[in-house]
Amino acid sequence: MKTARRRFLQHSAVLLPAAGLSGLIAEALARGNDPQQQGMRKLSGDVRVNGQSATVGTQVKPGDTVVTGKGAEAIYVIGQDAYLQRESSSVTFAKDVLRIISGKLLSVFGRGDKQINVPTATIGIRGTGCYIEAEGEGSGAKTYFCLCYGTAEVTPSAAPAQKEIITARHHDKPHWIHNDPAMPRSMVGAGVINHSDAELEMLEALVGRLPPFVDSYAGSTYRY
Repeated sequence: MKTARRRFLQHSAVLLPAAGLSGLIAEALARGNDPQQQGMRKLSGDVRVNGQSATVGTQVKPGDTVVTGKGAEAIYVIGQDAYLQRESSSVTFAKDVLRIISGKLLSVFGRGDKQINVPTATIGIRGTGCYIEAEGEGSGAKTYFCLCYGTAEVTPSAAPAQKEIITARHHDKPHWIHNDPAMPRSMVGAGVINHSDAELEMLEALVGRLPPFVDSYAGSTYRY
């Protein structure tokens, strides 16, 4: 397994886009079995933790809020979880809970139950990868949720009785989750948007893992 992981990371380091992802894969490969580095791993633009400007190495702990400004991006590790936070996004962390206040976040999670709170739903997860975009306010709010792999229990805020348990291996069932109680269904099927297998591979490598889809899609750099 270690040999297979090393071959995969070497292959991905060649294929991933040049704008930083390949460097992080190469760094993960060089670390081998050393403990994962925590905190900010790569950032660009205005990235703040609790209102203070972040730099590479800045730690993110329970109770902290990470905010990215326009055109900014942050990649960071917390325990066995890794995150790619896109521009104009605000995410708050608590113990085993994260709240996406606004914006876009790609996440991969280690073992154990966790909860994601978004403006339109509560999402329970265990050892998954997922991508979320939260936008709008009030009854006009909607959240894009792609369970890239794993299992999630999604409870829409506007219609808790429509709770669903979703299982996916490779972006099988993305949804828009709406906050309008007048809609007959709060969760509406969607396509796969704005995240890539290469980004998931990079995040998992930062915490010493492979995504489950690599058996069939190893080295993929396809962006949806």
